[in-house]
Amino acid sequence: MALQRVQDGLAEVASARADVPKVRERLALAIVTAYRDGTRVGEIARVTGYGREQVRRILRAGGVEAGDSGAVDA
Repeated sequence: MALQRVQDGLAEVASARADVPKVRERLALAIVTAYRDGTRVGEIARVTGYGREQVRRILRAGGVEAGDSGAVDA
């Protein structure tokens, strides 16, 4: 019985690890969206626990340079 719980736990961990890239992608999209909506890099860093430079890296990977307003030219 105890060994089965260990095996079940290992399966759950493996499943969670498989989900990590998708979850990170959703978080990155949320960070880019928040920035474009006017949230400052420092505030995003505080909420996420990431450093400001990591937030900037995520923004750059999302096609936004920190300092850009994010507004689309019409």
